[in-house]
Amino acid sequence: MRLVFAAALAIVATFILAVIVGTFVPRPLFAPERTAVADTRRILVLSNPIHTDIAIPLNDETRVAYAFLGDTGIPVADPRAAWLIIGWGGRSFYLETPTWAELKPMPVFRALTVDRSVMHVDIAGPIDEAHPSIRAFDLSADAFQNLSGFIQASFVREQGKVALIPGAGYGNHDQFFEAHGSFNALVGCNTWTSGALRAAGLRTGLWNPLPQTLGISLDLYNHAEN
Repeated sequence: MRLVFAAALAIVATFILAVIVGTFVPRPLFAPERTAVADTRRILVLSNPIHTDIAIPLNDETRVAYAFLGDTGIPVADPRAAWLIIGWGGRSFYLETPTWAELKPMPVFRALTVDRSVMHVDIAGPIDEAHPSIRAFDLSADAFQNLSGFIQASFVREQGKVALIPGAGYGNHDQFFEAHGSFNALVGCNTWTSGALRAAGLRTGLWNPLPQTLGISLDLYNHAEN
């Protein structure tokens, strides 16, 4: 029993140390040189206790770039839609847990082990950027294109079209899609968000498995425009 307890304690201590290092050691290690640009695109990072999404502004440029989503039932062309909300996550947990009241053991088990991944896409109207769970960043045109490229490359495509998962959305305007990559507790939704933000030239922590650690890293190493 002592050996079991010692092993469990060592695992917990290793995880805590990894989280601390992953939060406070930046990635990339050295800040890139930045020049002021007048032409920027604003993005948002939306957080809840376990998950993060990226919000992209819907304008003439992005409505064209993401018109492929309109064919799946997401009204990106609707002038009332101000933001496109995109996230990546584990298939079982994402699809089977629309609310906490519907939490079941098997999706949790798969989230803690290994699962297939999906993309979730929704739209939103105006968003209150002053909310504490929201961080805003202004990107250059090139940085925004890099972010968009990362996001679009995460979708699985079949015969040139994104692979929609029929009937899997939570509401009338959102959809789920097959995604590249496997989901697990170490490489999950928040590490995907981190990778997308790094593609846009932002700095994150070395490893950010939780929204809270990602938020700390973003606040430490970037200037949030909140």
